[in-house]
Amino acid sequence: MPKYHASPTTQTDRAAGAIMGAFIGDALGVGPHWYYDLAELRRAYGDWIDDYTTPLPGHYHEGVKAGEPSQSGVILRLTLASLISHQGYKQADFCQRLEQDLFTQLEFTKLDSSAKQGPGGYTSQSIRETWHKRVQLQLPWEKCAGPADNTEALERTLGIAACYAGQPKSLSAAVCANTRLTQDDEMVLAHTLAFNGVLGLLIEGHALDATLSDKLLAQVDQGELPFCLSSTSNAAQALDLDDLSDTNLSCADALLTPAYMANLAASSETHIEPAWRVSEAYGMACSIYQLVPAAYYLAARFSNDFESAVLHAINGGGHNMARAMLTGALVGAQVGLSGIPQRFIDGLANSEELVALAKQVAEINTCEE
Repeated sequence: MPKYHASPTTQTDRAAGAIMGAFIGDALGVGPHWYYDLAELRRAYGDWIDDYTTPLPGHYHEGVKAGEPSQSGVILRLTLASLISHQGYKQADFCQRLEQDLFTQLEFTKLDSSAKQGPGGYTSQSIRETWHKRVQLQLPWEKCAGPADNTEALERTLGIAACYAGQPKSLSAAVCANTRLTQDDEMVLAHTLAFNGVLGLLIEGHALDATLSDKLLAQVDQGELPFCLSSTSNAAQALDLDDLSDTNLSCADALLTPAYMANLAASSETHIEPAWRVSEAYGMACSIYQLVPAAYYLAARFSNDFESAVLHAINGGGHNMARAMLTGALVGAQVGLSGIPQRFIDGLANSEELVALAKQVAEINTCEE
């Protein structure tokens, strides 16, 4: 499969850029998160948000400071620590860390079944459901997933994609196993895996263009992505990780979305203007099928401009935190850590530690070009 080198960055730099792009997008959303009335968002933060902000009193994430993470950033950091500890994904270790570091330790005692609690000032539906089943009902992990259609699993598994870029079969097995801990909807799993497949290709050096979906479909045909396609002879191959059996996914249309969005971004006739209005075109809510197309579009349109990509994601309102987190990962993978404006690194809480973690994960399985 030919590579496209958009810049002289290395694979390690691109993997670290994907991770740091996600952390930055998450933190940018802490202040202006979940304003569905864009006029209200502009009154609160001005006509254009261009930096980290503090949540207003009474709004989501109250008490979190500018540049600090939401709970999504907290869990992503936890995922990275687990990957580093075992030089790859180990489900038992991840689950233990989630229980100890998020569910039970004293600093996280506010985590309960209510939404506006827990580290970062808000706990997503999928984590609340998992916490209830695992802590209150004491169910085994394989019975703790729920039907939430959000991007919560995607926000943490992108760290796994950064670790396993260039190894699509291992990437697929780890992402599927981790996603199924909290979410059991096949559509959610399909979009989560497809996005991570895209991220892995970008980290390898491929472009986010109209050919990317064909490359994903080729991986299906080679038995590396567990989707069912009538045109492939190898897609029936099952993947396995830590004795967890994965079944093939029927929602293969998730693999086509990157090309559709790349074509849209490249067309002079169908540009969305201004670009932040992509949130209105595909939806401002928390569903994965609304957020992923918008992230693809922004990352394709601003493939070499990290700042424009994440700021248009933020200024579109709604669930802009996830939109910016996913967009930041995709564009960070294209420009590399070296291509992210330094001001976004400097303004991020505990940035030196996060950069060190990102680099360590990026170096686990990468082979430099």
